[in-house]
Parts: sequence; C-alpha cells; structure tokens
Amino acid sequence: MFKNFKLMGNCLTPCKTLADHKPVQHKQIGLPSPTKPDSAVAPVQLPKPDVNTTPVVQTPKNVKDLRQNPGYRDVYIFSYLEMKIATKNFRPDQILGEGGFGIVYRGLIDETVRQGIKSTQVAIKQLNPEGFQGDREWLAEVNYLGQLSHPNLVKLIGFCCEDEHRLLVYEFMACGSLEKHLFRKVCLTMPWSIRMKIALDAAKGLAFLHGAERPVIYRDFKTSNILLDEDYNAKLSDFGLAKDGPMGDQTHVSTRVMGTYGYAAPEYVMTGHLTARSDVYGYGVVLLELLIGRRAMDKSRPSREHNLVEWARPLLIHSKKLVRILDPRMEGQYSPRVAQKVANLAYQCLSQNPKGRPMMSQVVGLLETFQSPPENTENLFAHRGGGPVTLYEVPKSPDVNTKEVNGKIPRSEEREHRKKSSQRRNEDREAGIHRSGQRRGEDREAGTRRREGPKPRKNRSKSEPPRIEADLYSPTSPSPMRDFEP
Repeated sequence: MFKNFKLMGNCLTPCKTLADHKPVQHKQIGLPSPTKPDSAVAPVQLPKPDVNTTPVVQTPKNVKDLRQNPGYRDVYIFSYLEMKIATKNFRPDQILGEGGFGIVYRGLIDETVRQGIKSTQVAIKQLNPEGFQGDREWLAEVNYLGQLSHPNLVKLIGFCCEDEHRLLVYEFMACGSLEKHLFRKVCLTMPWSIRMKIALDAAKGLAFLHGAERPVIYRDFKTSNILLDEDYNAKLSDFGLAKDGPMGDQTHVSTRVMGTYGYAAPEYVMTGHLTARSDVYGYGVVLLELLIGRRAMDKSRPSREHNLVEWARPLLIHSKKLVRILDPRMEGQYSPRVAQKVANLAYQCLSQNPKGRPMMSQVVGLLETFQSPPENTENLFAHRGGGPVTLYEVPKSPDVNTKEVNGKIPRSEEREHRKKSSQRRNEDREAGIHRSGQRRGEDREAGTRRREGPKPRKNRSKSEPPRIEADLYSPTSPSPMRDFEP
C-alpha cells in the first residue's frame, strides 16, 4: 500500500495563507457505487471546445533509450554529484516530504552546482530503489514533463539517471499542495475567489493534456497533486500514472486500474477502460471538495457521508440543500446564483455516464465566466506585516422592527417561526445533514428570545468568527489505489 502524499511543495518561505499541516496517511477505502441515471437535471450550457494542436508526445521505452537519446530541450541532465551539492549532501533538514516515490528535498541549483546556470530554488525527488514505484513511473514523468510545457503544469528542470540513481528536479512551489490548504484546521481558509481561480487553473492544465495531438490522460487528478506557487497559481504535478489516450478509431485505452480511491471514475474501476472523461470525473470530485470543504473519502464522518460524491452529489441540484452543504467558512463570499452554476457543473462532471460529462475545454470556458475580480491575496492571507484578516462576515444586529410591541412578537409570527424551523429540520433529515446539538439548542431558544424580546448584543471584534461557523472540519485523507482489482 502506498503512502501517497504530495511531496513537491512546502511552505518553507513566507506564504500568504500558511499554517503547517502534517500530511495524513492514506488508508484503503471502497469506491463509489453506481447511482441512478442523470435525468433529473437540465444540462449546463457549455461552450464548444477549442482545437488544440500541441505536438505528439514521443516517449523512450526504457532508461537505456533515454540515456542514448534524451531529446528534451530545456531539460538539464545532472550528475549524482551535482544533486548531492544541490541538496547539501541530502541533509535531513532539506527534506520537504516523503511518499511512495521516495524522499523529496529542497535544493538550490546555482554556480556551485554547474557553471553558467542561473540560481534557482528547486524540489528534488529521489526514487527509493526499494519503494513501490520504479523506473516505469519515473520515466513517465520525464517523458511527459520533458516535452510538455504549460503554465498550469509544474516545470521539470532536469533529471539524474546515473547508475542506480533516479532523481527528478522540479521548480519549487512555495505554497505546497491544495490538499494542505483546503483541509487545514485553523480559522483562516481559502476564500471563494481563490478556490475558483485554482479550479480554473487546474481545468486549464487538464484541457491542455486532453487537447494534445496524442491526448494525455492524467489518471490521478486529486488535491494533493495540485501545487500552488506563492501567488496561488495552480499547477498539476506527479505524472507517474499519466497515459497516452486513444487515437484514431479507438474509443478507450485498456489498462490496469490505478489511481486513488474516491477520485477514480466508476466505469474505469469496473472495466479498466480509460478515456479523457475519466479525468473529468476526478476533476468533478476536486471541484466538489472545493465547494464543500470535505475530503473525497472521510471515515470520521457518519457512515452515509464517508464517500463525498455519494452523499453530496444528489444535493447539488437543489438550491436550498446546496446552501446548507457548502463550506460554511465561505459564507457571504459568493453569489448564490454563481454557486448553483458551479454546483451544476460539478454534478455533470460526476455523471455516472461518461458521455454525460463535459470536455475539459468546455469546463474552462464555463469557469472563466465565474471568476471574481482580482483580489489582493496579501490582504486575504496576511502573514506578512500584520495579523490575519478574518474571512467571516460579522452578523448584522438584530432587527427591531415595527411589528414588535413592548419587546414582544405577535403570536402569529411566533407560530410561523416554529413552522419554518420544523420544516427545516425535516429537510435536513431528508438530505442526511446532521445538525449539531448547539444549533438545535439555538433553534429551541429562538422562540424564547422572540417572546422575551431581543437581548442586548455583545460587541465582538471583527477578527472573531461567528460561533456557529467556528466548528471547522477535521477530515482524514483518501487512500491511493495504485494497481488494484475492481
């Protein structure tokens, strides 16, 4: 079983949102089961896909071929000695992380490593010869990233293939993985606008891969494989499972089932038939995580909520239920109309029928219409020169309106309030939403407050979040399923 953590980025430099977050070990969990056909929702109007004419990816078959003819422009071939110098002899204090591939070090490529090279901070992945991943996945990363270049793909700077040593040298991503930021336990959280920007960036990366003359299927799209630079630009990393897509009359590629539980498309898990629409399903899972703020698989929650897609997807097309499952930490930051459109897009990406899913180029076109005006991320994630800025809205003071007489509410108003509370609880039970005891207590006290009249409101600092929103998620991580039988 793989310890499949995102290794390449880490917030060791001052970053705009950062709080340390220790990766959670993955555990094997079951996959989503098929649901009813998707006939209950009208399709989202998606723009027509653009034609992309990126070159065909030609791949060396083995390490021997790579050594004889590297053929990659702008990619350095380093010696093992140069890698030792860049990582200060692989010092433990240079370690960024560790996973199934091996250990990832922070490094510096400069004049001391090679004459004439520009000084650059890098992340260096060293293959563990006794690990689960081997030359095949190492070579896949070199092949794809050595020939493909896009602003939303992490850049491969070079590699080392000397004797038994296998290392990859990437650009350093200062803010680490999306997984670390999205599921953090502190009060500061990613605002809606940043989440939508990341969703668009990641979609552009996938659309580029799918639009190549020989399409590339990423096959392992998830939050831990989306890395963020210091400006929160998102880039796809870890191409170890990438696969050439079908060509000509082919409808799919047949492969061993590999990927990560909770993100893999159900038809791929059941048949081993891989298409670009398999990536679209994984994208839908990540979009759902961005909307709801929960992990794809989380056994710490009630049993019916273990699998995020199975629990949340049926609720996405109901506006009232959607508002209750959206990440409460984003309240007040988005338009309900736009949130509903993004939810409808996630619903379609997660269709059980692959042909019912949009193409990634269409997803890009739709998400571009949802982008908020650029915001100052230093103000949103202030860790430089000042205290953190709250991302919560301070509730308005209770409205004392003309219907109140001597601090009391007419009985008709009180009955109406009780009726609405009862209706809301019934809807929550229907949707499987579990309200906390604190919230239920507040509902019971509401009638008392109305009868007794409004109490004086205690002043609260703008940096203090509302009590009801302070109960943040603390989920566990999904599991990898590198090579399993459906």
